[in-house]
Amino acid sequence: MRIDIRKKLDFWRFYSFEQEQYQKCMDKLFINNLYNLHKINIAFAICVGCSTLYPILVDKDLIKAGIYLTVAIVALLLAVFANYKMQTALVNNRLIYILTTLFYINVMSFGIYMCVWATPDKLATTFLCFLICALLMFVNSPRFNLSLTLGAIIVFTISTVMIKSPENYFVDIINTCIAGLISLSFNWQITRLRIGLELSTSMLEDDRDKYLDQSTTDELTQLSNRRDFMQTFQRYLSNYRTSDDWLCVAISDIDFFKNYNDHYGHPQGDECLRSIGRAFNQLKENLGVYAARVGGEEFAILWFEKDISHVDTVVSDMTNLIKELKIPHAKSKVSEYVTMSMGIYVERCGSTTDEQTLYDLADKALYAAKGSGRNCTIVCGREIAQYKIPV
Repeated sequence: MRIDIRKKLDFWRFYSFEQEQYQKCMDKLFINNLYNLHKINIAFAICVGCSTLYPILVDKDLIKAGIYLTVAIVALLLAVFANYKMQTALVNNRLIYILTTLFYINVMSFGIYMCVWATPDKLATTFLCFLICALLMFVNSPRFNLSLTLGAIIVFTISTVMIKSPENYFVDIINTCIAGLISLSFNWQITRLRIGLELSTSMLEDDRDKYLDQSTTDELTQLSNRRDFMQTFQRYLSNYRTSDDWLCVAISDIDFFKNYNDHYGHPQGDECLRSIGRAFNQLKENLGVYAARVGGEEFAILWFEKDISHVDTVVSDMTNLIKELKIPHAKSKVSEYVTMSMGIYVERCGSTTDEQTLYDLADKALYAAKGSGRNCTIVCGREIAQYKIPV
């Protein structure tokens, strides 16, 4: 039976997660590699930089000291570059792969120099420690880790065979292969645990957003509900833009909706509400107004205006959307189709933060519209005279 190597590698890569889940978690975790690169390169630069004093003071070997200093400078430059990239949004996975590869090459080269070229008569203990620990702080794909580890083992093996005696390099090669397996195994388990933790966190965040959305969205119409409306209303009162002069608060309800329910039945009444909800959502997309269902057949709308005369245009767009629905209403006393009455109160931005008072004033304008025969809009405000917009 033929073994599908690619399938095996993909299983190693994705573990027990789906590919999409794996990629989503890796995208979130991968940015942490940049922070870890910054920290570990600083630590490595400090350690190697301090070690530079030993060959200068003890061995009197300036070449060795120069190699130590070069390794420390490379690590410091990587740390500085990683810190620079952390301050910008121009970071991608490919760049972090490159930085991780450069860090790994720097560390492994230093380990090979210390354990092979500088001390050919000793076992490569330091290199083995570097090999095991170098990738444990990073979350990379197993393929990438495998490539780096095999590359380090191959270069180390060639260098050892060239420099060391057979009795030394045989032990070093065996130990290095074992260390490579340990490194890959540890990194695999750590990465799997971190991906699992990130996945659990992501699922909890999705559930939180879902429940938050449910707590602020009216299930029937998919508009915002009364709770979200009052929160948004207060935010509009406090955080208006300097370019906005007027805040418009509109309350509307469906004319003779009780008669509609009694005649067509509640399921059809629900469908009527859904249609109007879709219309108000369309209004939000076209004009940027905020709409919510705040009661049975009652809706609330908020928006800002620079020119108060533009209120009539918005009202016209609202009523036209309802007209275009052409929902039959045999028991209406004002039209053969479903219509709405609306009351709008207009207040200058910044003049008050009392949303309940403004809501009540808009509600009074709605009752005035009903008293004027329904299927119309009453607009009023502290600085404007009340007027009626017939359909």
